Amino acid sequence: MTTRNHPVDHELVQAAAHVARTRCRGDNHTMAAAARARDGRIVTAVNAYHFTGGPCAEMVLIGAAAAQGAYELDTIVAVGDRDRGVVPPCGRCRQVLLDYFPDLEVIVGEGERIRTVLIADLLPESYVWADHQLDAEQKPLGEGRRTS
Repeated sequence: MTTRNHPVDHELVQAAAHVARTRCRGDNHTMAAAARARDGRIVTAVNAYHFTGGPCAEMVLIGAAAAQGAYELDTIVAVGDRDRGVVPPCGRCRQVLLDYFPDLEVIVGEGERIRTVLIADLLPESYVWADHQLDAEQKPLGEGRRTS
């Protein structure tokens, strides 16, 4: 693990907090996420809670960003409603974020301990989905390809 803190994008935290405060109402929307796209834009989203699961705010954000043509994200943060502050991504979100954006920075921590870390540092010794996918340029498993 190469844990190293990066500068905190406070504008991003403020954007997520604003969405959590103004758009999260009731039990259906309890978390907001904000991400900075590679081109500098900020994309926001809220979760869609449902007893069957429903996507977290980070997952909704990936789709919202793509719908706006933002396919490269540099930093992401999630903030809870009712002034709960920054909330780290759940395990499922960590895995998906790592697979989509392996160089992504994630804002975590609370209060004065807020910091920015690489997604890989939140999921050490992780399974990397791309490592197990075949494409036209790669050999099938068993023919010289790494299997773990």
